[in-house]
Amino acid sequence: MNRPELMLCAPDEETLVAQGKRLAAVQKTGLVVYLEGDLGMGKTTFTRGFIQGLGHSGSVKSPTYTLVEPYAFGDFTVYHFDLFRLGDSEELEFMGIRDYFGEDSTCLIEWPGRGKGVLPPADLVITIEPEGSGRRIHMAAITGLGETVVLRLSKVKSPDL
Repeated sequence: MNRPELMLCAPDEETLVAQGKRLAAVQKTGLVVYLEGDLGMGKTTFTRGFIQGLGHSGSVKSPTYTLVEPYAFGDFTVYHFDLFRLGDSEELEFMGIRDYFGEDSTCLIEWPGRGKGVLPPADLVITIEPEGSGRRIHMAAITGLGETVVLRLSKVKSPDL
């Protein structure tokens, strides 16, 4: 069965943040999102938009050294993971990685390949790549939950480009 995909444009950082906010508007708790792309492509910037789109007004920093940064929103929590500096995926077991994933959380994971074999599978894979001086965002639904989110997102107005 072919799952839906969506291609979005982000000609600048402001639009990349806006695209993250669009995703936040249709997200469902329990969602596991893999964020892929080379260093400096804007994975954390996109995540900042997502978290701000849910109502967070403070800073959103990359958890490069802490591995995970939580953001509480009433009855659910968004966990932002950055596994770039992870030495061995087994380190995730020691930090109790499985406790972060559930129906009352949304998990956004940068550099998910470094947690291979330990991380749960993604519902949605977002790949950010260069396009001219901006970015192209490719979203691919992997599960039924991811499919629901991509279909809902395709109906939300894009930010003005």
